Amino acid sequence: MIGLGTLIDGGFILVGGLAGLAFGRFLTPRIQDTLLKATAVAILFVGLSGALAGMLSLEGGKLAAVNSALVVGSLALGSLIGEVFDLERQLDRFGEWLKYATRSNGDSAFVDAFVTASLSVAVGAMAIVGSIQDGLTGDWTTLALKGAIDALLVCTMTASMGKGCIFSVIPVVLLQGGVTVLAQILNPLMTAAAIANLSTVGSILIFCVGVDLIWSKTFRVANMLPSVVIAMAAALLA
Repeated sequence: MIGLGTLIDGGFILVGGLAGLAFGRFLTPRIQDTLLKATAVAILFVGLSGALAGMLSLEGGKLAAVNSALVVGSLALGSLIGEVFDLERQLDRFGEWLKYATRSNGDSAFVDAFVTASLSVAVGAMAIVGSIQDGLTGDWTTLALKGAIDALLVCTMTASMGKGCIFSVIPVVLLQGGVTVLAQILNPLMTAAAIANLSTVGSILIFCVGVDLIWSKTFRVANMLPSVVIAMAAALLA
């Protein structure tokens, strides 16, 4: 069934979020803060490992830096585009609407929780590649694996940040569902080089999400999202 992978991933996120919501109320603020920091550290290392894998190579028995120009150019141009359109503000506005629609006006952390969780689970190569596999062949295994990871992440974040994290399922379903529908068009563009670039720059953005969890509002990660598209385009133009 085409699209099953996105449904499975979305289901995992909901289950994880609801579990975090159910058990989070029994945790003291100190434990919630510890869980949040632990999640942040995990996100930092996931992003760091992915970024270094794309930026370091073994040449003559020594590590050498590669793709530095790609990373700098993609992040600079992508962030400029994101700032012009102020994507972070658009995501915040959607979060504010969700807060009102779900009658969560008393939850001051709702928008931050929604935005942070959305960026944590919607950015990355697994989301794009898995959605294309799902759309072309009906292979949902990559998205199912991503869903299991997302469930654990959203569960922990919901326990410490609140129910806004659960609604990260919306952008995930919209993004992955859209890529699945457009898979026939996107497949020729997803060369090995394009996927590698996407993974490298996407991992850097994931690292930035982890930084924001520890030092709030250090990066406007949503405004940096076009960097991923620039990185992929660079591979196609090379």
